[in-house]
Amino acid sequence: MNRLVTSSDSVLDVMDAGTTMRFLTAYLGVTNQVKTLTGTARMKERPLGILVEALRALGVSIDYLEKDGYPPIQTRGFHLQKTAGLTIPGHISSQYISALMMVAPTLPQGLTLTLTGKIGSVPYIEMTAALMEQFGVHCSINWQTQTIQIPPQPYSPANITVEADWSAISYWYGFTALAETAELSLPNVSEKSLQGDRVIAQLMEPVGVRSIFKNNQLVLTKQESVSEIRWDFKDCPDLAQTVIPVCAAKGISGEFTGLESLRIKETDRIAALQQEISKIGAELTEPRPGHWHLKPGKITGPIHIQTYHDHRMAMGFAPWSTQTPLTIHDPDVVNKSYPGFWEDMAAVGFVLKKYLNPE
Repeated sequence: MNRLVTSSDSVLDVMDAGTTMRFLTAYLGVTNQVKTLTGTARMKERPLGILVEALRALGVSIDYLEKDGYPPIQTRGFHLQKTAGLTIPGHISSQYISALMMVAPTLPQGLTLTLTGKIGSVPYIEMTAALMEQFGVHCSINWQTQTIQIPPQPYSPANITVEADWSAISYWYGFTALAETAELSLPNVSEKSLQGDRVIAQLMEPVGVRSIFKNNQLVLTKQESVSEIRWDFKDCPDLAQTVIPVCAAKGISGEFTGLESLRIKETDRIAALQQEISKIGAELTEPRPGHWHLKPGKITGPIHIQTYHDHRMAMGFAPWSTQTPLTIHDPDVVNKSYPGFWEDMAAVGFVLKKYLNPE
């Protein structure tokens, strides 16, 4: 992100980073820059229309260069704010909302966002507001009226501590849950994190992982697990690829909601999960719209996992290696969010071999 923000190039390639695409679209738009934003073939299939239409309503000139509603786009300037209020769906992606929130205080009139429908990933919206507060910007959020008000105001420099990434931490819950015995100590983990994925500690307790915070460390140990769980992933969709493979392999059935946004991620994550868990006889079905049922399977032999250019597929299924020899195709996808993942696995005792063309 920092490299692209400071780049003088006219064409910026975000590759497969959806968050970068959304945040840069808003930033480049309101800072009156003429830039082309593009990415991988998959990025060109990920919708951007809601954010682009919101920015156009503000007065930003943006063109689609290939397919309407999708990258690549070109930002072409912003000269006059046309409105101080926008209405945007709350259930599609919190990143659209966060992108608009972060540029709002720089607008001459500020911005009031009205969110429609069921709001997903609320903790991420609240985290955005909390981080903006640390840089001197006040956001007023009213969940009753589903509005976010941000008056025009300056950002101020601030010293902050970047928290450990709870999305990355979640994979170690997976290893702990599936290992025969386990005690893992993870350093520099805040119990009072702002991150929505902090809920993995609560989610994985019935799956068999106990969380203890002490001396600025998170210690994970095994405990008894249940035979069935229910969970709404509405506020933490990225955790689905951690939890579902673990439950599928551990014999835990599940009833899940809040998976809708997985369709528009790095891949269609629902289809990818269905395909890969089927290799152990597990099934993820949708008996009625928005309600998903997991029938677990059983690991009986070596398995090859396809990653579909998705970092979370690689890391979410990696804990299966506690049960069987596992081949992860395209392992370098982890570089998007956790480039040291394989090295960390090796550090706790896993034996890893890299093949150029695994069959």
